[in-house]
Amino acid sequence: MILALEVVGGVLLAVVLGLFLFGLRRRLIQRPGGTFDCSLRPAPPEEAEAGAVGTAGGRGWVYGVARYSGDRVEWFRVFSYGFRPRRVLERPAIEVLGRRQPQGSEELALLSDAVVLVCAHRGVRLELAMSDDALTGFLAWLEAAPPGQRVNVA
Repeated sequence: MILALEVVGGVLLAVVLGLFLFGLRRRLIQRPGGTFDCSLRPAPPEEAEAGAVGTAGGRGWVYGVARYSGDRVEWFRVFSYGFRPRRVLERPAIEVLGRRQPQGSEELALLSDAVVLVCAHRGVRLELAMSDDALTGFLAWLEAAPPGQRVNVA
């Protein structure tokens, strides 16, 4: 009986500690400011883009937090303990190809007010999903590049 209580207490302590570390990590990422919620889907399938039947349009989305850091955007997975960004997008290398509303199962995979921004970064296609306000800020950040930098905003 005492052993069972110790095991349950240890598991409960581990769960509470894990949740605390999630919260602490998020606070440390957001501390410098300039963060916004941003889901990311690398290399979306061409069939889902064209609206083909039988494709899982919402698959592959990863919920994250993005942070502006000078001339780059650092993207962190929400459900991770890592303090390094999973992806870094440099402003001169980002090319906006278009924007659209979530379609099909994407509406369930993304936040309710999300807008999908189709981009290319160093020739690799990716999609970013963010709120309208975050999208306005992101596009303004792209357009505010220093003189002489090539910026392609659709």
